[in-house]
Amino acid sequence: MDTTKTPRHKEDMGRRPASSVSSCLGGSKPLPPGWRLVKLGDLMPNNVGSINPAAFPDEEFALYSIPAYDTGRPQFIQGKKVGSNKQLLEPGDVLLSKIVPHIRRTWVVENWGQRRVIGSTEWIVFRSQALIADFLRFALLDDDFHRQFMATTSGVGGSLTRARPSLVARLAIPLPPLSEQRRIAEVLREQMAAVERARAAARARLEAVKALPAAFLRQVFPQPGQPLPPGWQWVRLRELIEEAQTGFACGRRDPNGIIQLRMNNIDTRGNFVWNDVLRVPADAAPVEQYRLVPGDVLFNNTNSTELVGKSALFEGYDEPVVFSNHFTRIRPKPAVLLPEFLAAWLNHQWLKGVFASICNQWIGQSAVKGDRLLKLDFPLPPFPEQKRIATVLREQMAAVERARAAAEAELEAIEALPAALLRRAFSGEL
Repeated sequence: MDTTKTPRHKEDMGRRPASSVSSCLGGSKPLPPGWRLVKLGDLMPNNVGSINPAAFPDEEFALYSIPAYDTGRPQFIQGKKVGSNKQLLEPGDVLLSKIVPHIRRTWVVENWGQRRVIGSTEWIVFRSQALIADFLRFALLDDDFHRQFMATTSGVGGSLTRARPSLVARLAIPLPPLSEQRRIAEVLREQMAAVERARAAARARLEAVKALPAAFLRQVFPQPGQPLPPGWQWVRLRELIEEAQTGFACGRRDPNGIIQLRMNNIDTRGNFVWNDVLRVPADAAPVEQYRLVPGDVLFNNTNSTELVGKSALFEGYDEPVVFSNHFTRIRPKPAVLLPEFLAAWLNHQWLKGVFASICNQWIGQSAVKGDRLLKLDFPLPPFPEQKRIATVLREQMAAVERARAAAEAELEAIEALPAALLRRAFSGEL
């Protein structure tokens, strides 16, 4: 609930008992016994000192800058290297970033011995004897508070957006007695540390799952110069291809037209992405010349250096599909090269960085020319062996997708825990 809409509303707030005033944490739910609502302005110092560090050129300061936040510690910097006035901070101050406010940045100032502590003027500073600093830090990270905080912003976006301290000062938070603040802060520290350990473990499991496709493909495909299994042979890719057709460019759009696949319609796992397709007029090009049929392999010939070369096997769609000039459609010779085997090999080359190494680069884009692609040596097994390997890889990749989905769901559940813990804490349920 917005408690700052009109002057009359502010006057009414001042006359109402604190226990009935809506807060930005937990709405208008009754407060637990001993808790009270406090406007953030009451927790801001009347005057935060200012200093020009350059006036003390050889003194080393502890600088709480916005960029330093992501490192977890302030910069230790000589005054002569600081180019503007800074705020004078004290240990125990709580900082809230007003710049780019959708990124949640809140920091508790520590004691750095003999160093004077200074901070960017982009911080809103809170300082009060009525506060346990970590309690307020957690309160400022809460989802309910953040929604209210975002309503105090102005600016056109990005680094030009800032929260307005005068409006932030009007927001109210529930504040328990110091002993309860201390208890809640200690519990939340322990819980958040446990969440961080769980998050790190879940991310490690997800990364391990993501590494499996490359490992499976390495087991299948020999490297150039390695001995081939019996019956295999090295063959130039061009000798195994019936057709390599580049798509067409079209700047026109037609919501009722034909689907034209673009760079974003193949992911890095060799899958087609159908939830964001463009449609072009059906007469933009000869449809039959560029229409995909099951068994076609699409090679992404133009993209960023990191993404150029990602490929996918087309297995059909419920309406006609064509492709842009960012793709090359490859049709292998029947009974010589299995399309599924070719798509797996192309993705193996992409994972190894082969296409990044042979592409032509210019500003913003890279491209693999068709002749360079078709000159690559291909490890060709007998056709029945291709079928057997493709079946094994299909089963392995399906298992990877299931494992990946489970790992992503686990991580998503863990990522939701901090918000739930904070919601309980500031509802007096911890």
